[in-house]
Amino acid sequence: MKWDRKYIYTLTKELFAINSPTGFTGDAIDYLQTKAEEMGYKTFLTEKGNLIVEVEGVNNDTAVGVSAHTDTLGLMVRSIKSNGKLAITQLGGPQMNTLDGEYCTIITRENRRYTGTILSTSPSSHVYKDASTIARTADTMEIRIDEKVTNKEEVIALGIRNGDIIAIDTKTQITSSGFIKSRFLDDKISVVTLFTLLKHWADNGIKPQKKTYIIITTYEEVGHGCSWIPNDIKEMVAVDMGCIGTDLSCTEYDVSICAKDSTGPYDYQMTSRLIHLAEQNDIQHAIDIYPFYGSDIGAALQAGNDIKGALIGPGVHASHGMERTHIEGVEATLSLINLYLTK
Repeated sequence: MKWDRKYIYTLTKELFAINSPTGFTGDAIDYLQTKAEEMGYKTFLTEKGNLIVEVEGVNNDTAVGVSAHTDTLGLMVRSIKSNGKLAITQLGGPQMNTLDGEYCTIITRENRRYTGTILSTSPSSHVYKDASTIARTADTMEIRIDEKVTNKEEVIALGIRNGDIIAIDTKTQITSSGFIKSRFLDDKISVVTLFTLLKHWADNGIKPQKKTYIIITTYEEVGHGCSWIPNDIKEMVAVDMGCIGTDLSCTEYDVSICAKDSTGPYDYQMTSRLIHLAEQNDIQHAIDIYPFYGSDIGAALQAGNDIKGALIGPGVHASHGMERTHIEGVEATLSLINLYLTK
């Protein structure tokens, strides 16, 4: 199957340019809902802001759910310091050491936006003896705002207050060799994958075998993204990043099929079918166990939904840091989920 790389790259650049830390996903969801409706699909939003795209199948007696999450890691203003810097708290689990020196945007409740830089509290080698050794944690890092502020009162006058969102710049780049590198490939690259699939179906008049709900979740990074799903869903596939590292076989060129993560094994029959489809159709794939991982399937099962669940996704290197995947991994994921839903 030949996939539209130009569409993949364009959608990646557009979606990754929209800030969507967990708890602040409205702009990204609005963008995606418009895209889905322009393709002719019916959509609706759940009360907590998940986007659900309904796709009629050849048989609509039962339904399949496919999820990806558009919420990302981020930060929030914990307090305003007397020197005009911002103390922070984490949204999800970013690797704090990778944030030192990164640019960010502070978003106020009135939607005023201010740029800034994430720094340690010992940011200068010429001043602080521990500049290179201080642990990078939420307690030892702060935001330097790009405004003329020297005290707490001046920051408050900007409209910044405790609880404001801090979005981290993604630094998205696509190389001529096919690498896609950015913060938050987990899991926006999977959202791009599913929307590429939707466009392919719409452009070619393709229907999945069963009614399919494409579910774009907004609180996955904090554990409850897919806790509610439509009640006619009987099986569900989460499309989320594949892990790369010690004891794992996945690469950036593969679709990873997860047999088990920290919440336990995925459905044996579904996982076996995915493996067999990949093998029979020469799709680059890996089968792995993720030691420190949870997905929207876990959230759905823990909420009491009586479903089968499986997990796949493109291999992503350096998760929760400066992440990278390859177009071949995205295309392998596209090919596998397309076969799973249409054959």
